[in-house]
Amino acid sequence: MKFIELTVHTTSEGSELVADIFWNYTNYGVTVCDVNDIIALQNDKRTFWDYMDDELTAEGSDVLVKCFLPLDIAEENVRSIRADLEALRERSAGFVELGSLESTCREIDGDDWIDVWKKHFRPIHIGGRVVVCPEWIAYEPAADEVVIKLDSNMAFGTGEHETTSMCLELLQETMKEGDTMIDVGCGSGILGIAGVKLGAKFAYLTDIDYVAVKSATHNAALNGVQDKVKVALSDLLENADVRGEIMTANITADILCRLAGSIPKNLKEGGTLILSGIIEPKLAQVIQTYEGLGLQKICQKRKGEWFALAFKK
Repeated sequence: MKFIELTVHTTSEGSELVADIFWNYTNYGVTVCDVNDIIALQNDKRTFWDYMDDELTAEGSDVLVKCFLPLDIAEENVRSIRADLEALRERSAGFVELGSLESTCREIDGDDWIDVWKKHFRPIHIGGRVVVCPEWIAYEPAADEVVIKLDSNMAFGTGEHETTSMCLELLQETMKEGDTMIDVGCGSGILGIAGVKLGAKFAYLTDIDYVAVKSATHNAALNGVQDKVKVALSDLLENADVRGEIMTANITADILCRLAGSIPKNLKEGGTLILSGIIEPKLAQVIQTYEGLGLQKICQKRKGEWFALAFKK
């Protein structure tokens, strides 16, 4: 199978934002080549280097973010990605340094590529109980561990990203047995599936991307929780009669603020709202917006450049 490899030049600060855009258009992998990662490994006393090219740690090196697009849809997706990158540049002006965002494309042979990169995936332990595991790896859980199996080919939301892992941690800290859960912008479905496996009686999931809806539905069945998970193609939960004790929205700060008047409507009084996908320049705005709706901030987490918040209604 042939692929187009799209490479974008950015910065360490901007690499996660660029990667997030890529994941909206590919199921075949995103890579980040950052000199800071090499320096961290170089400084890790547990790792022995017998040789390393000095150019790898040269100052001023761009961070390269790559994604892989099937040949038949690559041209259209590259146009959409470049438009999204320009929109990101406008939104981030004065807040996040993104670098040049110069992009290049080349055709590559993807035969056996999926099987090669699968070798690098391992189970991810998040919080005290959740283990996110690729579906092709056999994992024996310890007592009280909850295993979430994901099919990597179906994309976005693996638990590795800071925004997702913080949501999973807050979910474990705040959810109670028998709660009804709602997840807005579900991606792979990882949060709703985790909620059910942690004791939620039912999880309602929404996303505006049909690939995400397909992915979440597939992963719910893979985990045997399809009877307790409903996935809808929508930006919000359209059934106004549904009420949940816990609600998650791992999106972006701009969308969280835009939908603030609607997101908490399906949350019960006394319920918990978990928000993630927030960069520091937008943090105060998100807090002010939701506190302005009468919600009380009860927790704030930070990992890398990202923040997550928990509110009580």
